[in-house]
Amino acid sequence: MDILTQANRLEALGNPTRLAIYRALVRAGHAGTPVGKLQDAIGIPASTLSHHLAKLCACGLAGQTREGTVLRCRAHYDVMEQLVAFLAAECCADAMTAPCETTTCG
Repeated sequence: MDILTQANRLEALGNPTRLAIYRALVRAGHAGTPVGKLQDAIGIPASTLSHHLAKLCACGLAGQTREGTVLRCRAHYDVMEQLVAFLAAECCADAMTAPCETTTCG
């Protein structure tokens, strides 16, 4: 996996507002959520939400589709899984003992 791509995704999630937006999209499931409902849930102005969604979409973590007059936002679960796998891929790789389970690294 390209480290620059993954760094860009982590940077996008490093903003508290974007992280809250992304978590709301993940909770919404594969069907996603209309942008208006997302705005109400997060409680930020539409222009601010648009700015943060653009960053999440630009790095591939989320996407938007137009359904008539509704703009629906969705998390890209495959990209999220790639990012998590990237973070866990080398867990304990340099440890002096046998590699640990990714769920027990600490």
